[in-house]
Amino acid sequence: MVSAISALWLLLAAAFLAALLLELLQAPRAGLGARLFQDLIRYGKTKSGCGQRPAWLRLLDVPKRWFSHFYILSVVWNSFLLLLLIQALFLSRPFPVWLQNLLSALGGASQNQDVGNKHLSVLLVLMLLLLHSFQRLIECLYISVFSSGVLHILQYCMGLGYYIVIGLTVLCQVPANVSNGKDLFMQICWYHILGIMMYIWASVHQHRCHVILANLRKGKVVSLNHSIPFGDWFERVSCPHYFAELLIYVSMAVIFGFQNLTWWLVVMFVLFNQALAAVLCHEFYVNKFSCYPTHRKAFIPFLF
Repeated sequence: MVSAISALWLLLAAAFLAALLLELLQAPRAGLGARLFQDLIRYGKTKSGCGQRPAWLRLLDVPKRWFSHFYILSVVWNSFLLLLLIQALFLSRPFPVWLQNLLSALGGASQNQDVGNKHLSVLLVLMLLLLHSFQRLIECLYISVFSSGVLHILQYCMGLGYYIVIGLTVLCQVPANVSNGKDLFMQICWYHILGIMMYIWASVHQHRCHVILANLRKGKVVSLNHSIPFGDWFERVSCPHYFAELLIYVSMAVIFGFQNLTWWLVVMFVLFNQALAAVLCHEFYVNKFSCYPTHRKAFIPFLF
């Protein structure tokens, strides 16, 4: 039986796949329903593709710079979950009852399975999720230069919910009463090393791409205008930072030993979510700059 957490990620992945297909098929943009759809899938510079937005829709906007709130929440929440996991593994302190009940409800039958050989994978993935959120927080606070771009309040709420659920998804991969991690590092396998190397590789390139984007607006005078980015993976795709995000989540699937169905559903969600954002961003560049490089794909080099 599919667990509640797996069903949730499957539903989210399907929803973003449907949205991506509608955008690729250039669904009609006239009418209230179409306007609402476009307003919900676009944010930042791609909001310009919505045309003239009515005043009541603009009331639901929040600043794009609030992206930092996602990573503040993620760092705090996932640090808390990591502390509880470390205490359970190394000090034999069980999770709080409320967390055990929540994980049992989300994970279903998987919470009763003996997966002792997966404890190291869960610990590593949760640590990397925390590290990734910390990196993105630092970039938002000290590197990125945000314009007056906005996002819908529902997108903002979904972002907050995402970073709460993703940490719980990781913990759902071990029993709610997990304990005894004294032989934890005897579980290390080749796929742990491969996944960590892949994570580092993708994170380094994502950071370089965020620096390139920020530098387009920096100089003697900070400019909030948009320009064509060049360098690193921008030579192949319009949104290499989105592609790197996908690779980061794939690296975690590798750390899980390639066999964790729930995490592959997370990867599918990230794939369709980031692909949709990349398509809209690519559309913006192509429409704004007549000299935009024609060889660039939107999201995945040489493919899409």
